[in-house]
Amino acid sequence: MGKRWQHIRGALERRIRYKITRGGMLFTAGILAVSLAALISTNNLFFLIAAAMMATLLVSGLVSRLCLAALELDFLVPEHIPARRTVPGRLFVRNQKWVMPSFSIRVEGVRDDASPALKSGVYFPLIAARATLEETVEVRFPARGAYRENSFAFFTSFPFGFLEKSARVTLRREMIVYPSIDPQPGFDDLLAGIAGEIETHFRGLGRDFYRIRPYEALESARHLDWKASAHTGALQVREFAREQEQTVEIFLDRDIPHSLDDWFEHAVDCCAFLAWRLSSQGAAIHFRSNGFEFRQPEDGDIYAILKYLALVYPQSSNATEVPLDDTSYKIVFTPRARRFMEAGWTNANVLTPEVLPVPVRSPGATRPWA
Repeated sequence: MGKRWQHIRGALERRIRYKITRGGMLFTAGILAVSLAALISTNNLFFLIAAAMMATLLVSGLVSRLCLAALELDFLVPEHIPARRTVPGRLFVRNQKWVMPSFSIRVEGVRDDASPALKSGVYFPLIAARATLEETVEVRFPARGAYRENSFAFFTSFPFGFLEKSARVTLRREMIVYPSIDPQPGFDDLLAGIAGEIETHFRGLGRDFYRIRPYEALESARHLDWKASAHTGALQVREFAREQEQTVEIFLDRDIPHSLDDWFEHAVDCCAFLAWRLSSQGAAIHFRSNGFEFRQPEDGDIYAILKYLALVYPQSSNATEVPLDDTSYKIVFTPRARRFMEAGWTNANVLTPEVLPVPVRSPGATRPWA
């Protein structure tokens, strides 16, 4: 019963849709005019012309229907796809008919929030019988998440352009789309500030003496070298070599009220952006989020964090987790700053809705869990 229903559903989704073109409307008006003239004049010539015109219209519909018959489509994209970024995709169209070719076929993506958007349609003037044609296209996914049904449509108005016929095709293949890793308004300034704080945070964590250098604003006074300061007349700091790799601990709080769903999406994008940029700059990432924990590069590459962020959704939690590493630089995304401070995140850079406001939402953006 389940297979039969899937077959019926596939046939309905693949059904042919018709759209009368301007040329088709004019040709139909011509048929009506000739038929009316034949009835009024009872002239056999008008009857023959009207019959020929109607036969032409019927043949046009049959041929265009055969052109769309037995066409298969496949679509391949790169393994790693960020949202709202144009990536190359490979489109394969195969004509399974044994003898008859397909003429004047256009392939376009169905404009749907749950489907990828092609930058432009692909036109195939001829697809020979039993042939497979490949075309590289630019595709853009509007939001992060799992895309399980990607819809496309075949179009043709062959042979005379009286009717434009279309057939919808849905590919049931899961594609994981990461959050956007492109900078949004304020992200670059945030990254620059965090990079400076990380540099200051990790100075002097080692025990081996490295150098004496001038004191910088907001640095701790515990490494001041008073003898060198008195000699130079300016504050000097003893700097020690680093004994460990710089680790940035990022915590994404999923205990978000429904009213902050848009901010949660913005926080996920910012989290992905910071993780991607900091990882590319050589920092080790310790990512945590309400029971999930991943260390990069010890446990895997940065794409494992991006995949988690692609599918994450708000979830209530009873307890606030505590920091695990006292020496790491910490970034927390949460609207509940006080609870995290009480849990021990006193030295963390806490990004709340006030610090990280939500920009104007784009029309095509959707929530993956909605």
